[in-house]
Amino acid sequence: MDIKATALLSEMQAMKTELQPLAPANTIAPQQDFAALLSQAVSNVNGLQQSTDSLRERFELGDDKVSLEEVMIAAQKSSLSFEATVQVRNKVVDAYKTIMNMPV
Repeated sequence: MDIKATALLSEMQAMKTELQPLAPANTIAPQQDFAALLSQAVSNVNGLQQSTDSLRERFELGDDKVSLEEVMIAAQKSSLSFEATVQVRNKVVDAYKTIMNMPV
């Protein structure tokens, strides 16, 4: 069972740097369009799910270049990203309901 820990760690660190804000906390960052950010996040989740499906299919067909560990890690990544997206959606819906129930 050969899990490439260094590759996984470097990928996680790269993901961490992507999530950190580009501007320091004391400066004002330009606003980004929420719809564009949401669309990009959904596209990323979709891409992860498609690559996982591709890896699964290659593994099931007996491709020697794809290991079970790679398939399982990819499946967990896509599952976690989907769950995170669902949680964000739930929070947005809750916020919308709260705003709509406010008296004017």
